[in-house]
Amino acid sequence: MATLLFRLNNVPEDEAEDVRQLLDDKGFAFYETQAGFFGLGVAAIWLVNDEQLPIAKATLDEYQAKRAIEQRQQYENLRANGEIPGFFQSIFQHPFRFIGVLLLIAFVLSLMLIPFWKTLHP
Repeated sequence: MATLLFRLNNVPEDEAEDVRQLLDDKGFAFYETQAGFFGLGVAAIWLVNDEQLPIAKATLDEYQAKRAIEQRQQYENLRANGEIPGFFQSIFQHPFRFIGVLLLIAFVLSLMLIPFWKTLHP
């Protein structure tokens, strides 16, 4: 019976391709399902032979640990080079978006506080 091995929700395409290639290289029989048009299905990679599940999971865990280290190193390199903006740099790059978010927050807070204001000041 087929067993769920790896969900593909919010997985970057390069990682999904790496997982497919890894499973293929290791000789695991698998198939893939899509979430469908409305996203009601399960986008995942399924292992055909559930007896191989412990070995396949160990292989994926090893791959993901390696990928996490690589992605963290890539992020740190981009951050050190100044290619990823900090908080204040992001504000200066998109001032209208920042002001819009502040106004939206103020509006929502005012809607939440109106009942309390009315009870304190009848």
